[in-house]
Amino acid sequence: MSISELKNLIPDYAKDIKLNLSSLASEETLDKQKLWGSFLASALACGNAKVIASIENEAMEHLSVEAMQAAKSAAAIMAMNNIYYKFSGMVTEYQSMPAKLRMNVIANPAISEKVDFELWSLAVSAINGCQFCVKSHEKKVRSEGVSQAEVQTVIRIASVIHAVSAVLNAEEALKSNISNAA
Repeated sequence: MSISELKNLIPDYAKDIKLNLSSLASEETLDKQKLWGSFLASALACGNAKVIASIENEAMEHLSVEAMQAAKSAAAIMAMNNIYYKFSGMVTEYQSMPAKLRMNVIANPAISEKVDFELWSLAVSAINGCQFCVKSHEKKVRSEGVSQAEVQTVIRIASVIHAVSAVLNAEEALKSNISNAA
């Protein structure tokens, strides 16, 4: 499945989401690796199988095997870290305790452009709503020379992919509800 096919699954009531998906797929603020890694990490974080398949198919045309792996690793590690650090931020007496969680991939993400891995981690952290991870990754990428426009584009990708996933999940639930009622 491609992004074009994915757009065709989005119902008319979510036309703005469809239009945003189209414009972001051809966004020029980011290089191809940053763009498609952000799409892939975001899709994985959102968990909708159709979105993941579509984005992965498109990403394979633009990303190396190593970059694909790194985007997947960013989604995986942030799934864990976002929960842990969101909790320790809410219940502050745990902040002084070591996390005792393995996070080696952050130091060695399998791509030479570590800032790209940080951007993908930022996208996933935004989706997962961890303000502490968002602030940490945003600070890191900005210190590495990533512009505000690039950061904003990554977050726009995360928000649109999240919306596409939510709409498709809702449509599946509605169809299931209709067939169960019949």
